[in-house]
Amino acid sequence: MFLQLFNWRTLLALMAIIIVSATIFFSNFLSTKIAREEKQKIEQWVEAVKEVSNGGSNQTNLSSKILTENSRDIPMIAVTEKDSILDHYNIDTFNMVGNKKFLYQKLKEFKALNEPIIWKNPFDSTQNNKVYYGESALLKQIRYFPLIQLLVAALFIIVTLITVSTRNKSTQNQVWAGMAKETAHQLGTPLSSLQGWVEMLKEMEGNESIAMEMSKDVDRLKLVSDRFGKIGSIPQLEEANIVLQVEHMVSYIKRRAPEKVVFTVNSKEEKDISVMINPPLFDWVIENLLKNALDAMEGKGSIMVDIKNEIAQVIVDITDSGKGISGKNLSNVFKPGFTTKKRGWGLGLSLSKRIIEQYHKGELFVKHSDPGKGTTFRVVLRK
Repeated sequence: MFLQLFNWRTLLALMAIIIVSATIFFSNFLSTKIAREEKQKIEQWVEAVKEVSNGGSNQTNLSSKILTENSRDIPMIAVTEKDSILDHYNIDTFNMVGNKKFLYQKLKEFKALNEPIIWKNPFDSTQNNKVYYGESALLKQIRYFPLIQLLVAALFIIVTLITVSTRNKSTQNQVWAGMAKETAHQLGTPLSSLQGWVEMLKEMEGNESIAMEMSKDVDRLKLVSDRFGKIGSIPQLEEANIVLQVEHMVSYIKRRAPEKVVFTVNSKEEKDISVMINPPLFDWVIENLLKNALDAMEGKGSIMVDIKNEIAQVIVDITDSGKGISGKNLSNVFKPGFTTKKRGWGLGLSLSKRIIEQYHKGELFVKHSDPGKGTTFRVVLRK
């Protein structure tokens, strides 16, 4: 998948470079052509001014037409040899009201853009008049077009990458969901068989205690199968006593933990705290967090579960006295595949975060962790 995404990125980047390069080349070609035509228009305009000033009668109509048409789009300022402004065209007069400096600022800009067109002063042959001109709106648009094209190409690439990434994640999620449902389906047959054998074992005298323990393990397998079957579907939330849910999972893990590990559940003497959850999936989260806490300790220590009932939310803090999480790993603990253990897939915390945040609309994060002292995971459920 990474290689495919890389190829997509390379292809899109090449397409963007080709498009933008071609646009820049063509825009430069057009802008050069238009700039040359605009210079010719200004030169014609100057010739027409000279013709009208000299009182020529043969080309008066043509000159008038040139004076009218050639001064429509191109901003220009006519000045004397000493830069005294004689006239101006296509300059934003709104900005000029009460501000003569504006024209001289424009004159300075035009001087930097183009060389002036010069003609003799009709009233003083020893002096020259000059016309400085800027760029028309069309020429400016063409010059800025490559930048707009670049932004459009970049936006296209970003949208495409997001679409491809979302599609890949959706496909991956569908594969995981399909595998989980198939696993639950495959577990169904041996579970039914085991239930039958357990019932037969219960009828045999002297095997009651063994049958009871086997029945608990079969029920546990049924719960695991049920959890796998729910992956990929929208879970139904129901009102439940979160204190009982947590105490039940703590009791389950405690029976399978080393004797030197002390478990404590603190709910500030509140025995009934109701919240909307999916019990099997929520139990899975608490189980994962408790097992993660056990793995962080070397067979001894303490695990404390604090349940806080607040106005708008319920908070569950699971604190262990284990080895803690290093700073470099804090940002990775919830990423699929990340694990510091020699065995395991590194999916427990990732799935737990997804269950709490996507299905329960809550939060799961590391509240704090001190290397060598322990870690606290926090679960926040909205009321």
